[in-house]
Amino acid sequence: MLSKYDIFCKVVEHNGFTKAANVINYSQSAVSQTVKNLEQEMGFTLLIRGKEGIHLTADGKEMYPYIQAIAKAEQALERRQKELRGLFNSEIRIGTFTSVSRNLLPGWMAAFKESYPSIRFVLEQGEYTTIPEWVEDDAVDFGFVNLDATPEWEGRPLYSDEMCAVMPLDHPLTRKLEVSLADLAEESLILLDEGEFNSPLRAFEAAGLAPNIDYEVYDDYTIIAMIEEGLGVSIMYRRVLNGYEDKVAIRPIAENIRRRVGIIWKNWDVLPIAARQFIEHILAQFPEDEEDAV
Repeated sequence: MLSKYDIFCKVVEHNGFTKAANVINYSQSAVSQTVKNLEQEMGFTLLIRGKEGIHLTADGKEMYPYIQAIAKAEQALERRQKELRGLFNSEIRIGTFTSVSRNLLPGWMAAFKESYPSIRFVLEQGEYTTIPEWVEDDAVDFGFVNLDATPEWEGRPLYSDEMCAVMPLDHPLTRKLEVSLADLAEESLILLDEGEFNSPLRAFEAAGLAPNIDYEVYDDYTIIAMIEEGLGVSIMYRRVLNGYEDKVAIRPIAENIRRRVGIIWKNWDVLPIAARQFIEHILAQFPEDEEDAV
């Protein structure tokens, strides 16, 4: 429903009561009465009818910029109210993987729910192959991915994550300050299943090495438990290892393997309002000039 200020502006813009009424789908008498009520409220005449249409009185010319400003402010307020209503009882569906869901998402979600307490989050755990498929099929609103595995997608980089060698605390390689891929290729390797795009395997291949893969595991923290039991060594992302420094030995890898983590979405313009707002909340934590920081 248009306000009296908006209706008055429409009359001025279309140079007549009848034209304005047709544009906004009101009766001509309703438009005329609204302007008359506004003039009574103001205490002076704003418009004069003439053969050439209508024109503003001297007082009308002085007041018109203020009336326009009020009409625009009301429109902005209404848009904002609609946006906020769109966030009430909304659901945000996210495709994610372990390091993000364990180390980053809980804090982001808690902060977002302070402003929008009725928001519901649904987290789908996946890997670099399944998450883009979920985004494509609209099973999730957006997803976290290794951007090197999804170069064709619309999205934004967030940060760069280093891969480390992980081994039992008493493993002989712990005597080294830095471990090479050649060192790891000789060991019983526990490989994280990252889908079709596997960063450690690509690194071994680039180095001309064939690792001894004894286990392939989907869950990062199962791998840590297996390493604690002495079943082998692994290559894992540093963010996953936060808090486990006293349970397993962690060493940098000489070849400096990294992944670029980012967010992808299918079409920004048709994303649900709640999902767009949450993505913007996340992006605010990562200025674009700092996206390469670990």
